Amino acid sequence: MPAFGPIKRQELIRQLRKLGFERPFSGGNHQYMIKGHLKLFIPNPHHGDISRALLVKILRQASIDKEEWERL
Repeated sequence: MPAFGPIKRQELIRQLRKLGFERPFSGGNHQYMIKGHLKLFIPNPHHGDISRALLVKILRQASIDKEEWERL
């Protein structure tokens, strides 16, 4: 995995799948991924990368720490 920082949406989805999350599902205003009972909302596609700050929030909700993320 590249250094902990901005990431493209497709790369985020790819890495979350490696961690056991199921593919994005449509729902409401955002897509989401599921792992067990956890429903993790992911950002909508946009032109830029997902910022480091947003990545931190997403990983915190998924209970994934920085070291685990960087080991992928």
